Amino acid sequence: MQSTRLYDLAHARTGDKGNRINISVIAYQPQDYERLVREVTEARVKAHFAFRSPSQVTRYLLPNLQAMNFVIDDVLQGGVNDALNLDMHGKSLSFHLLSMEIQGQI
Repeated sequence: MQSTRLYDLAHARTGDKGNRINISVIAYQPQDYERLVREVTEARVKAHFAFRSPSQVTRYLLPNLQAMNFVIDDVLQGGVNDALNLDMHGKSLSFHLLSMEIQGQI
């Protein structure tokens, strides 16, 4: 089975507050939503962000929008104002999530 990148099937919106980030993943095509739900799990997102040591990932499904919202705790190195690295917040981290490989062809 071949893999593809999440950004081929979805786009993302993000926000950060304190040491928490939320990233919404929205399918481009409604028919891809179930595949995204199957492939982009809390465990896989937590593993994908392991370099930032998140304490918890919570996924909220929004089927009417063909979207998911992930809340990722303790991933911002103390928060935007406390972190020495201001480059990897918000939109940068949403693109990091979109770089995740998922199974199957587009």
